[in-house]
Formats: sequence, C-alpha cells, structure tokens
Amino acid sequence: MPFDFVHGVDTGNTAWVLASAALVLLMTPGLAFFYGGMVRAKNVLGMLMQNYVAIGLVSVLWVLVAYSLAFGKSGFGGFAGNLHQFGLGHMGEQVAGYQGPLAQSIPPLVFVAFQLMFAVITPALITGASADRLKFGAYCVFIAIWLIVVYAPIAHWVFSPEGWLFKRGAEDFAGGTVVHANAGAAGLALAIVLGKRLGWKKDPMRPHNLPFTLLGAGLLWFGWFGFNAGSALGANNLAGYAFVNTNTATAAAMLGWIVVEKLRDGHPTTLGAASGAVAGLVAITPAAGFVSPLGSIALGFIAGALCSLAVLLKYKLGYDDALDVVGVHLVGGVAGALLIGFLGTKATGIGLDGVFYGGGWHLMKLQAEAVGAAVGYSFVATLIIAKVIDLVMGLRLTKDEELEGMDTVLHAETAYDFGGVTAGGFSPSQRTPGPSIDVTSGAMARTEGGPA
Repeated sequence: MPFDFVHGVDTGNTAWVLASAALVLLMTPGLAFFYGGMVRAKNVLGMLMQNYVAIGLVSVLWVLVAYSLAFGKSGFGGFAGNLHQFGLGHMGEQVAGYQGPLAQSIPPLVFVAFQLMFAVITPALITGASADRLKFGAYCVFIAIWLIVVYAPIAHWVFSPEGWLFKRGAEDFAGGTVVHANAGAAGLALAIVLGKRLGWKKDPMRPHNLPFTLLGAGLLWFGWFGFNAGSALGANNLAGYAFVNTNTATAAAMLGWIVVEKLRDGHPTTLGAASGAVAGLVAITPAAGFVSPLGSIALGFIAGALCSLAVLLKYKLGYDDALDVVGVHLVGGVAGALLIGFLGTKATGIGLDGVFYGGGWHLMKLQAEAVGAAVGYSFVATLIIAKVIDLVMGLRLTKDEELEGMDTVLHAETAYDFGGVTAGGFSPSQRTPGPSIDVTSGAMARTEGGPA
C-alpha cells in the first residue's frame, strides 16, 4: 500500500520521532559508560569498544536485511518478515500491517531510523553478562548472527502488526520483551557458554569508576524518554503518559532498590541507586503506555526491590553474569511485562484492562505467553549460536590474556596513564619527587582491593 506523503505525514509527529531516535542512540554510549565503570580498569576500553562497535555493525545490517526481517510482511511461515524491504527498498510503501487505526503519520524511513536504535542497544546490553572475557572478533560475529536470527524475529512477533504475538493482543509498548527480556535471556546463555571469570567468587572484582557508572545511568535515563515516549510515534497524549510514567517508575525503582540495600546490607550505595534506576527504566518499558502514573509507582517500586534481590541469584545458581544483565534486564523486563496484566488500564487510550481494573486474567495470559516465547527462544537460540562460534573460532580470551586485560590484549591501548603522578599529585618538575603511585590497570585494582 503506497504511503501518502502529501496527506499521511504529520510534521510534528515526524519531528518528535526523529528527535526520539537521536535520544535512543545516546543510550548506547550511556550504556557503555554504565558498564565501563563497573568493570576493572584493565577492561574498560574493551567494554566501551563492544558497545560502540554495536552501533556500526547493527546500523549496516539493519539497512541491508534486519529491518525487513523485523517489519516486513510476514514470511518464512510467520517466523519473520519477508525480504521485500531488503536494502531499504520500497520505502514509498506503508510499513506492513500499519493500516486503518494503526496507520502511521510519519514517513516509513523515519520509522526505520527509530527502530534501528532499539536494534543497536539490544545486543549491546548482552555485553554486561560476558564482561572481562569475550574476544572482540567473536563478539562481532556473534552480534551479527544474533541480530538476524534472534532479535529480528522476536521484534517481528511482538512489534509488527504482522507478528503472531501482536495479533494475539500481547502488549509491549517499547520493548520489555523484545529488548530487555530478550537480551537478558541471551546474556544468561552467553555467560553459560563462556564460563566463569578467573577468580570469580574468590577475588574482589570491584567497579573501577563509579562516577562513570552514575554518568552512564544518567544518560540512559535521559535517552529513555525517547525510547518510551517516542514509541507513541507521535507528539500526543500517549507520549505524555509514556514520558511521565517512565520518569515516575524509574524514580520509584531507585528508591525500592536502595531500601532493599539498606535493610539487607545496612547501607544504600551509589551503585545501587544507578542500578535501581536502570531496573525501573527496564520494567516500565513494556508498560509505559498501558499503565497510569499511580500504576507506574507500584510497578517501579516492585521492580526495583525485585531486581535488587535477583542480582544475588548468580551466586546461588553459579552463573557468572558479570554486570547483572540477568538480574536487571531479564528479571526487570519480565516483571514489567507481567505487571501489565495487573496494572494495565484503558484510561491511557490504548490496550486492555488488567486484573486490578476489572479485566480479569485474559491480559495476564497474553503477557505470560509473550514472555515465555521471547525468553525461551532467545535463550535456546543464543546458546546454540554461542556454542557454534566457540567451536569454530573460540569465544573466550586465554588465561594469560584475561589476566592482562582486554584493553592491551585486544586494542593495544590503556584507558588511563598515570605515569607522571606522584604522591602529592604534582609532576617531578613541579616538586621534589616522592614515592610514585603505580595505578595502572592491574595495580590500581590491587590498590582498591581487587585482583590484577
């Protein structure tokens, strides 16, 4: 169906979605800093690089084939979209399925750009689970395959009106299942195939730069307004609901997390505040346009407390999820999607009523079905992809490489150069030299109590 560029375009909506796309792009560098601050100093550039290269790889593959698989007319037996939009061909046609009440008021190419940013950050989220030990080349191969085999089909099922979960009525406003639960399940599978980091549970592996982590969380919070409010695909009342709900749930989740920390550990932490905020952002993502502001408070607080408890599961179950992708993104995404079944309300103008609004259990059943399909497929498919790559080219650094650190081994760089720093903070030319402080990557970790 041809898109009417004369009567079908609303310039205000188009401007908002383009701005939202830019906001969502900022989330990936924000994620890089969020994760980068939590690893040891010898691995920070490796973490930043994995996140940045995702922008490059996914941007190219999205144009070539992934967009068509995600949002093309159903093909391959309904598993994914067909290849009608290969290379972004046929952009003069309306996006498949978006007719009638669903008709878009933005050019299809703008929708392509907006959805690209979701596709960029999703594989980047996985890197938190595999931190400190994943080869760079293997990572590039992994995300290229994963984007096409895992992300695009799940996006088609849930986001596209052509998808089977969309047709059944499952609700995911901006990616609780497609982005977060999907990435969390994939992160768990990848961590299992990679195995545990050297010294895990024995040596301290403290975050090397918590200000980086807080900066990253702030950038994520800012960019997430584009992620959620932009998913209204217009500058309208629904976008307002999504914006307010996003901020409210995030604030409530941060409070929920630090309350649990205080009760459990005796003190709230800055890392907990940052992680709680991200947990809230994750949980409200599927629900942003389907719950009321009061509902977002409940959803956020529950998610923050739940995720704070869930990050301890790795120690009990024995998987090394380095930066808590499972505890935050899998648990947070699943919780947010399922809580729609209780808190969903038609008052926002879309969706179905949940249990608390007289809608019965129908919506909850749909949400559970969507969560089960996305998480189950992502975990199994990622397990297979990772195992095959491991057999063919190897996924993990050698023991000596892991001890030395990703930055020098993989990129021949270091994040910090403190060679001229002395005990008083002045260079030798400025004062009489004192005993120098060796805070290069391994030594700094030891100074802070962590391993080299």
